[in-house]
Amino acid sequence: MMMRLAVMVIGLLAGNAMLADTHAREWEDPDAPKWAEAEAEFPAFPQEANLREFYVSEVTTHKFYIDATTLSVGKDGVVRYVLVVRTSGGATNTSFEGIRCESGEMKIYATGHHDGQWAKARRSEWRRIENKPVNRHHAVLARELFCPFAVPIKTPAEGLEALRLGKHPAVNFQ
Repeated sequence: MMMRLAVMVIGLLAGNAMLADTHAREWEDPDAPKWAEAEAEFPAFPQEANLREFYVSEVTTHKFYIDATTLSVGKDGVVRYVLVVRTSGGATNTSFEGIRCESGEMKIYATGHHDGQWAKARRSEWRRIENKPVNRHHAVLARELFCPFAVPIKTPAEGLEALRLGKHPAVNFQ
């Protein structure tokens, strides 16, 4: 009896999921323009004077910086920037990245080498930003600085002000 009930519940849940998916597709506008990513050109390599530090958490020993001269907002709604991470062990990691605020995703376009050159990222696909200790800096950039309420900053100046304040002015929390 319990087995039969479990099979019925699973069947109902699967049916509801299929119905919900079909229902969602019915409401999609087939004529609506699909999102298209703009071509991202690699910026100049970061200079020390242009780095703006941002706070990530009490538990990290790394230092995180955005190169102020590279912060941009594309017509595609992607906020692009150069990120510099200095580890507690003395290593420096440099990357050219983008955040798609609307979908809560990030992408690495290129990584920096010690000779000041960019290398196209081997894995350059959009990945969901998760608020986990290892990726906390991306969550901070998206939720607290560059994408308040999943809406991209309008200008680089707005993003730089958020960096200066330690949070976007629209984000009202302690």
